[in-house]
Amino acid sequence: MSEPVSRLDERFSDPGTQATPWANAREVLENAQLSWITTVRSDGRPHVTPLVAVWLDGAFHFCTGPSEQKTRNLAGNPQVVLTTGDGRWDAGLDVMVEGEAERVTDRPTLERLAAAWTSKWNGEWQFGVTDGGFSNDVGGDAYVYAVRPAKVLAFGKGTFTHTSYKFA
Repeated sequence: MSEPVSRLDERFSDPGTQATPWANAREVLENAQLSWITTVRSDGRPHVTPLVAVWLDGAFHFCTGPSEQKTRNLAGNPQVVLTTGDGRWDAGLDVMVEGEAERVTDRPTLERLAAAWTSKWNGEWQFGVTDGGFSNDVGGDAYVYAVRPAKVLAFGKGTFTHTSYKFA
């Protein structure tokens, strides 16, 4: 994945600040313990829910059950926003990833993702790979999605910055 073009929005940034480096925003995505996804219902209303996600190969990955609201929403409109950060006002960095959710079904990628989930959460999130998704004893089957960023926003706090990243 090539580096995105970054731009500081001075309207929403403290005077004299610079754009947050992409490496800092990517680190937040890689280390996020909890994220929130916004999908769009068939009637146009937003649907927001927390989830665990993995940043791998330049995309944010998440999974959801075949009958969950997220899955129904994505069938009609794959546009999503994934949001993560530390929830503090006076320090830290919040990051939003805008893009289109695409199903991941190839076994080699699913196996790498299952290993990434296991590693990131010290074995608390373990998935078996099925034909086209994940499965586990607690949650059953799950579809896996990748969101390649079309646009990312990073909001620095304490010293306030608003950086946008555009991807080719």
